[in-house]
Amino acid sequence: MNNTPRRHPNVVNIAEIEARGFTRGSRFALQTRPLGRATGARAIGCSLYEVPPGRAAFPNHYHCANEESIYVLEGTGTLQVGQERIDVGAGDYATFPTGPEHTHQLINTGNAPLRYLCFSTMLPTEVVGYPDSKKVGAFGSPGGGQPQWLRVMVREGTLLDYYDGEL
Repeated sequence: MNNTPRRHPNVVNIAEIEARGFTRGSRFALQTRPLGRATGARAIGCSLYEVPPGRAAFPNHYHCANEESIYVLEGTGTLQVGQERIDVGAGDYATFPTGPEHTHQLINTGNAPLRYLCFSTMLPTEVVGYPDSKKVGAFGSPGGGQPQWLRVMVREGTLLDYYDGEL
């Protein structure tokens, strides 16, 4: 991490942001640096992701509220959009509108790390569908990088009556 004082609160160098990451099983791993949050963004998110060979950062999913896009900086991968699979590499840009027809997942199919920028609208209330595992996530927060008020992950088909537990 760079110890140079920040030039301006809305300007950051990638070296000034500590990477954080995780590995889950044999399919998922990432290192990320949240650029948007580091510069005070409220409506547009941007993060740098680095994914090792043979892994993806996230499961195949779609958003109901937020749009996402990616710009590949280095490496190669296979991008699933809906039912299609597209080979991508440095210089490729893709957008994922909302809705189940725009499910998306990027898998590093190369021999080197896959580095890309991920952009997103930052609506604080979101529902995300995970068609491969039949899950639905609901998230709510005040926005602006604040902690979430609500985070629920359920299996599709687990419906409750609106008044369940209220009577």
